[in-house]
Amino acid sequence: SFQLSARGPWSTWPAYAPGQTALKNHKPCCAPEERRPGNKQDILTVPKPRYLEVLESYLKEELQSLDLTKDNSQELKLQPYRETFEFFIDNFKTYKPLLSAIKNEYEVTLAHQKEIIRALEPLKGMVTTVSEECTQKILALQEKEKDEITMLKQENQHLLKLIDNMKEENNSLQTQVEYLRTSVAEEYARYLNEYGARKLLLAKLNYIHSEQLDRTPHQASATDVKGEDEATLKIALKMTREDLTKVQRTLDLMIADYADVVPRKDFDLLEKKYSDLLQKLCMEYETLLETQRETAGEQDTFSTELQRIQHNFTPRPNWAKCSEVIPGGADRWDYLAEGKTSDQLVDVLLEEIGTEALKEINVFPGWGKGDNVPVYLKHEGEVKNRKLTKKDVVKILKDIWKEKIALEQQVWKRSNLPEFFLKYLQEKYGDAAAMEWSYTLYENMRLCPSNHVLSSFYNVLTGKMGEQQYHGQNQLISNLQKELAACDSSNSGSLPSDDTALREAFPLKREESIQELVNASRFKLDSTEDLIDYISLFKEDEEGNTEPFISKLRSQYVREQQKYLRQLKNELGDLTEVSASDLKTAFYTIHPDIDGQTLDTCIGLAYQGQSEKPDQEAVSVETALERLLAGVARWVGPS
Repeated sequence: SFQLSARGPWSTWPAYAPGQTALKNHKPCCAPEERRPGNKQDILTVPKPRYLEVLESYLKEELQSLDLTKDNSQELKLQPYRETFEFFIDNFKTYKPLLSAIKNEYEVTLAHQKEIIRALEPLKGMVTTVSEECTQKILALQEKEKDEITMLKQENQHLLKLIDNMKEENNSLQTQVEYLRTSVAEEYARYLNEYGARKLLLAKLNYIHSEQLDRTPHQASATDVKGEDEATLKIALKMTREDLTKVQRTLDLMIADYADVVPRKDFDLLEKKYSDLLQKLCMEYETLLETQRETAGEQDTFSTELQRIQHNFTPRPNWAKCSEVIPGGADRWDYLAEGKTSDQLVDVLLEEIGTEALKEINVFPGWGKGDNVPVYLKHEGEVKNRKLTKKDVVKILKDIWKEKIALEQQVWKRSNLPEFFLKYLQEKYGDAAAMEWSYTLYENMRLCPSNHVLSSFYNVLTGKMGEQQYHGQNQLISNLQKELAACDSSNSGSLPSDDTALREAFPLKREESIQELVNASRFKLDSTEDLIDYISLFKEDEEGNTEPFISKLRSQYVREQQKYLRQLKNELGDLTEVSASDLKTAFYTIHPDIDGQTLDTCIGLAYQGQSEKPDQEAVSVETALERLLAGVARWVGPS
């Protein structure tokens, strides 16, 4: 091992004075000018400390002895430096803790970086594999599109050839029309000449005949002239009939030749129509190409999504097996599972299991009397389990709501549900047994999230949902029941299975929401039935279970509220805190027709617990949205 040649002050090589001197009364933070040597030649004459030379010699020998051709040459090269640094630390006792801490921190950092590199090695191979797969998919798509593009090009060439042929045919027809027009004009001129010559001939014959009559003094002469006139007329008549026959033949020939000829006006109209159709065809062709490209992109996206889903999906469970372990057998399970999704079936199964397990518990451990414990659960020691049925729990909770609403209508003041809950149990069952009933009811509510009566009371009791939202849903259902009854003019209890009545009750709901309600109302109907017993849609059994129609209506209520608040959050943008004036502006932006009372209610919900002047207060955006979500802030209809 290395040892210092002499113990004592730290050598200051290279020093600013001849020889090796000790640093005495040295200030690390002094300016460089205070330590500047007086003579640069002295620096060059100061030898290295002996210990420094030994360390450098050892490091050089170790590095020369290494085989740096291996893959881990850098780690091998680091080891001599690590050992040299350790020798250096060991010989400086005063600075050893600091230097050791520095060295250890570097070692920990190096080890951490090695772990990260080791963890990223598999990802490197995965990236390579994914890159190759993507390249193959791209090549396959390019090959597929290549065939389609080739086919489209061929079709385009065919259409262009068809256009050229039609243009040539058009030019040929136009030439024929011009030729026929010239021929018709010539024939017409010839007929006029023939007509004029015939008239002149007849006039001349009549003139000759009249002269002959004037020059015959006696009957014989008249008889001769008459015979001569008849001969001349017969010749003229024969020539006229021959000309008429020629004209008739020519006319028949022209009718036969020009039977398929199109008039110029019709030809121009057809040519314009042809141009419009060709332009429309080209536009449709471009549209089809664009649609094909978009479809190819969507196909790639859907294919990737399908592969991901096929890779991640799990087999659909056989829910019929649950009937073997659920009390009541297959009949009860079919009743519980009717119209529910897989996620809802999981909640139902957990409820049944939790309810059965709850019956086996005799006592509950008390929560204590800390500040964070709700007032209705503050108790030290064990609490007896009353082992209530779901039917009993639903009956008690409905009675609590009834008593609370009646009290608030009398005093015109909203009471706190947790305090009223405890007060109700104390008045009905006594102070001693109130906690037993409270713990029993609380556990039953906690284990039944799919039962609306239990879950809504639990959410309001624990502050997860505002009481206004619970009453708002009930008021919505009550109003709908009245609207449907008003549409039933015959008081038969049935309405047509179309969406007319629902559209009148919810004029601002979207088309898909109305259709969801229609489908839920027809859940138990055959496809041939046209009437719906709307009264049965609002029925509720002894355990608080409702029809799918009411469940869908409540889920839409919550979904519309969440969508409304998402629009509000988007309008607020990147704000972290919002004042009442900014929140009002955001409400008016997304809902210009909001009335003043509703706006004041929403502002009061967002700034509950603040000072009497909320305009001067600011709360975080997340807090305001959480308070509005627990309240009645909602709106349906187009933005």
